[in-house]
Amino acid sequence: MLQLILQNLPILICLVFGLGLLIVEVFMPGFGLPGIAGVILEAVSIVLTYANHGGLAALGVTLVILVVMAITISLALRSVQKGKLSKSGVILTDTESASEGYVAAQDMDVFLGKKGVASTVLRPSGMAEFDGVKLNVVADGEYIAKDTPVEVKRVEGARVVVRRTKER
Repeated sequence: MLQLILQNLPILICLVFGLGLLIVEVFMPGFGLPGIAGVILEAVSIVLTYANHGGLAALGVTLVILVVMAITISLALRSVQKGKLSKSGVILTDTESASEGYVAAQDMDVFLGKKGVASTVLRPSGMAEFDGVKLNVVADGEYIAKDTPVEVKRVEGARVVVRRTKER
């Protein structure tokens, strides 16, 4: 019996640590080192099982790995639905709302219709100055040379679109 355990110890170690690392990866954002190491350890356990015990045993180990991962994922999804996981530190619950002072982009609508001068070459993006305020702007589909008079045609969030004008 001890001989059998010692013979299969590397397989068991790879299997258990690999599953542990894959479970850790489920609760970590991204696909990082634990996930890669877990997949490699699981593959090593399958290869060692195949080399020592044959194809049928390797298929059995593969099925065990898939069943354990399916159970883990289903428990995680059930926990999310029932609210246990959502109350833990794993799920981000903080929000950045306007009522708390967070602003996604500055309100650039105040520059709509303003006339200014291109501070840099706009091909199609660059800098322009409007009443002493320098802004990142985008030309409306055309090349605009430096020091050319421009006018704000439209504002799309933080994107300011300008066009060439005849006068300043």
